[in-house]
Amino acid sequence: MTSSEIPAVGVEDLPGEFDHSERPDQVRAILLDVREDDEWQLGHAPGAIHIPMVDVPARTDELDPDAEVYVVCRQGGRSIEVAKYLAYIGFEAVQVSGGMVAWQKSGRPLVGESDQPAKIY
Repeated sequence: MTSSEIPAVGVEDLPGEFDHSERPDQVRAILLDVREDDEWQLGHAPGAIHIPMVDVPARTDELDPDAEVYVVCRQGGRSIEVAKYLAYIGFEAVQVSGGMVAWQKSGRPLVGESDQPAKIY
């Protein structure tokens, strides 16, 4: 899912820094995962920041307004809406096409927060 109003990028074109949990001091880009807590726990990108979609308006102060914000969800529906909102309030927002399903299919690393192996689909 994409929108002509918001730039979109495929997972293969995302910065490699999102594959690692260690973040450089000078963060130029943020991967914002807007899925629900249970989805996050099943598996997420190591370098992502998690703010569920419904919490984004109240938590934008956790995002660097000077960084490019890549917004991801499971397949793209929620990330479009959040990216539109962030762009409206002045962030440079980009939607991740295909979401975390595409992330996993591409072979990029996943980490989970349960005893089960990380898996999106």
